[in-house]
Amino acid sequence: MIMRSVLAKTACLAAMALVPALRSQTTPAAATLQLEFTSALGSKYYSLPDEKGVVAEARKNLAADPKSADLLLKLAQAQVSVWQDREAVETLTRALAVSPENADLYTERGHRELPLREFKRALADLDLAVALNPKKMDAYYHLGLAHYFLGEFGQAAAAFRHAVELAPNADERINSSNWLYASLRRAGQPREAAAALEQITPEMKNDAPHTEFYLRLVRVFQGGMSEDQALPPEPPANSSDTEAELRFDTVAYGVGNWHLYNQRPAKAREYFRRIVKGRVWITWGFVGAEVELLR
Repeated sequence: MIMRSVLAKTACLAAMALVPALRSQTTPAAATLQLEFTSALGSKYYSLPDEKGVVAEARKNLAADPKSADLLLKLAQAQVSVWQDREAVETLTRALAVSPENADLYTERGHRELPLREFKRALADLDLAVALNPKKMDAYYHLGLAHYFLGEFGQAAAAFRHAVELAPNADERINSSNWLYASLRRAGQPREAAAALEQITPEMKNDAPHTEFYLRLVRVFQGGMSEDQALPPEPPANSSDTEAELRFDTVAYGVGNWHLYNQRPAKAREYFRRIVKGRVWITWGFVGAEVELLR
């Protein structure tokens, strides 16, 4: 792993310093919020309130046909919308009991295990998903994330390469190419990483709003944009703007990672610490920053 000998001592100290701050920031304002899990840094992460009643409505619909895999999937998706990822995993397990050869359900469960930091369980589910459907792009994408968060960068690169090859549009190609580049850099393959970005040409544009964040990162890696130009504004403390935090976390993690494999670990840790001060614990940037600090 890049800079492992340098990071091993400092990451432990950084993690210990972060624990009190993280605990205070993740305490829910209302007792009705559900505890989803406690991180290895000692932080407690909670769901959001079901203010629009989406989970209640999905449960009502399921009651009419309790063994419907489709309705169980819809309940899981409703739970995910309010960050009830632990409950969504339980719901998807029920769905798989009904439809055990369903690649979509294995993909979804693996996807939802990742923000719960259950990377090995996610890996097992996503391996099954690609075995059942070798053409399922999003299964390879999340399989790549599972390997990546486990520090298995070569295997992550192999999965992301499949995702790039199966990408149905420019947005998915940009997303997957960003992670393929990161995986190859962390695997110590800079030439292969640079080659992975060659298909993201200067004239390529994104369509989906969230892809803009990844495209900005790609431009940084290609040398066409500075990190200051790429980085969105950092949300203020205790901000309720989850989209703003998502944008910041995504780019800040990518830029921090870029500093890490360019042998600037102190700068990388600065970015990772800024990310985990937030509250949107479900973003890949947040998950990645937490993993790096633990390393």
